[in-house]
Amino acid sequence: MEKWVILCGYETVKDALINYAEEFSGRPDSPISSVTSNGYGVIFSKGDNWKVMRKFTLSTLRDFGMGKKTIEDKISEECENLIQAFRSYGGKPFDNQSIVNAAVANIIVSILLDCRFEYDDPTILKLMNLVNENIRILENLMVKLYNSYPTLIGWLPGSHRKLAENYKKLQDFVISTFTKLEKDLDVNNQRNLIEAFLVKGKPESTLYYHNKNLSTLVVDLFSAGMETTSTTLRWGLLLMMKYPEIQKKIQNEIETVIGSAQPQAEHRKQMPYTDAVIHEIQRFGDIVPGNLPHSPTRDLTFRGYFIPKVKSDTVQHFMM
Repeated sequence: MEKWVILCGYETVKDALINYAEEFSGRPDSPISSVTSNGYGVIFSKGDNWKVMRKFTLSTLRDFGMGKKTIEDKISEECENLIQAFRSYGGKPFDNQSIVNAAVANIIVSILLDCRFEYDDPTILKLMNLVNENIRILENLMVKLYNSYPTLIGWLPGSHRKLAENYKKLQDFVISTFTKLEKDLDVNNQRNLIEAFLVKGKPESTLYYHNKNLSTLVVDLFSAGMETTSTTLRWGLLLMMKYPEIQKKIQNEIETVIGSAQPQAEHRKQMPYTDAVIHEIQRFGDIVPGNLPHSPTRDLTFRGYFIPKVKSDTVQHFMM
């Protein structure tokens, strides 16, 4: 019962997301997101709430190292831990999903909570299992049916209910964590993103800086960051095994440019072959094939087609 506009092709999608970023910055309502994030956080929020949360998230991530040498050091340290974990299997086959997930999660956790977990820590294993299960559930037929017929399907048992339960468990963990942090909060010395958010909520408006936004934002960052990055890394490992000749060329470039030094972002421009292979892994792996749905914030004409702003909750015009 909803109208969709499907954008296809690199140039078209780039035009929409870059040149019409503001016009296509809205998020359509969906029954499944209403029982999970419910418009809070950053991924499925919209309007002023999305603008405030996005601005806070980007500025705070930069403050705590994103794009800076501090985060490079943390990544290098975590890489050493990951390599040691790989070596502990003595060359025997093993499932790398949990280990790679945990390594990536630790980088995100270092920004969110200013700590790290061992790869077999029950807390990080529980969080990763909840995230991975929810991502699988999102592709489930029952969820798709619930999005189409929420009144009819809502009262039935099924994966749509499990998704909501898992999301609640993730939020409960975040709430219990920042409740502990709040007791020792130092407004002049914020150690992580959660503390930075709590400080924002004290002297400033609580219109946006409240617990629902915080818990959803942290779940958004943890879930999206861990899943996409770890899946890309695992695709990379698989493809390097499948194409050893490409792996050898990359290894030669690494040894020539970096040698035994610590890898840094500045090395990227000196390593065109490795950079190209990473981009090809991302293209081939197709981690988020449909991206997230968008909704126009105003009436507009895009490439000769008139796309109206959503006028009601019953008829929606989506863009992917």
